[in-house]
Amino acid sequence: MPPILTTHVGSLPRNAEVTELLLAAEAGEPVDPDRFDAVLGAAVDTSVAQQVEAGIDLVSDGEMAKISYATYIKDRISGFDGDSPRRAPADLEDYPGFLQRQASGGGTPSYRRPRCVAAVAPVTLAPLHHDLRRFEAARTRHQVSGGFMNAASPGVIALFQPNDFYPDDDAYLEALAEAMRPEYEAVVAAGLALQLDSPDLGLGRHMMYKDRPEEEYLRRIGRHVEVLNHALRHVPAEQVRMHVCWGNYEGPHHRDVEMATILPTLLRAKPAGLLFETANPRHQHDVEAFAELAGQLPEDKVLIPGCLDTTTNFIEHPRVVARRIREFTDLVGVDRVIAGTDCGFSTFAGFGAVDPDIVWAKLRTLAEGAALVG
Repeated sequence: MPPILTTHVGSLPRNAEVTELLLAAEAGEPVDPDRFDAVLGAAVDTSVAQQVEAGIDLVSDGEMAKISYATYIKDRISGFDGDSPRRAPADLEDYPGFLQRQASGGGTPSYRRPRCVAAVAPVTLAPLHHDLRRFEAARTRHQVSGGFMNAASPGVIALFQPNDFYPDDDAYLEALAEAMRPEYEAVVAAGLALQLDSPDLGLGRHMMYKDRPEEEYLRRIGRHVEVLNHALRHVPAEQVRMHVCWGNYEGPHHRDVEMATILPTLLRAKPAGLLFETANPRHQHDVEAFAELAGQLPEDKVLIPGCLDTTTNFIEHPRVVARRIREFTDLVGVDRVIAGTDCGFSTFAGFGAVDPDIVWAKLRTLAEGAALVG
């Protein structure tokens, strides 16, 4: 029986110096480019070494050079400026006391979220090439063959960076897709798996489309998938994976749309790999949605269930991890399951619910649990 491979969603803890530099650059302060590159290169190298030590097979650069998984694009494509009012998820609006506690206690990041105020178009791939170079050097040094790099989907860019320029949502999505397409293709050309971060397909229900009927929401995310597929038209499906989530934050999550409701739409997306939450208390039952559609799951789809909760400092027992993996191998076989995490561990620079040392302990238990499956 082949071993169960392990991976994660992408972002990993950034050290204090990396965070300082990213926040300074975000604030428009002068940053020495040589120092920036040296600090980021060392951080990527350390992160890859720690992933290998923890037993992770398919590693990332930890998204070290990105301020966040969605707003980093403002430095690579045109059309963005200013800031956007924060839109609270519907579940937190239902519990304003908890929402206030999160905000006042530093439970939510406060970085800038620019708006689309002009035409969107590619500007430079230089930051991506620097990311690829640093990651390749680290993988070579630590003898890692399997790797992936994250990129924002058109839909998640639209979710967090509202449109003030295009006449409608479709025109905005299509412009975003064409602007991001060179990045998608460059990641794959570098020999890496491309991971499209697409929380708009889940989180979007109780944020972007929280005031719209479910039927309209499903039509809209169907359009998100169509536009994403078009952006991937030159990329083989087996070299792409897509991450879907309902928001990487501690909260009630009682407004999360059911996996059973959106799974048919998710399965129409081109990426062969599908990463999704199943470790946190609100989504542990989502295996039932896959069981109900077991006969309709495309044979080329690889399921990457979250086996670690990324919002708690509990370290999962390896047997719990193994049980979560087996729920999916029993459905599609061991060759179509990779053990993953619910979300990233450091979605925003300087912000993470899990202590960095515990992150690595959790990833070690992910590998230990995968080794128990047999």
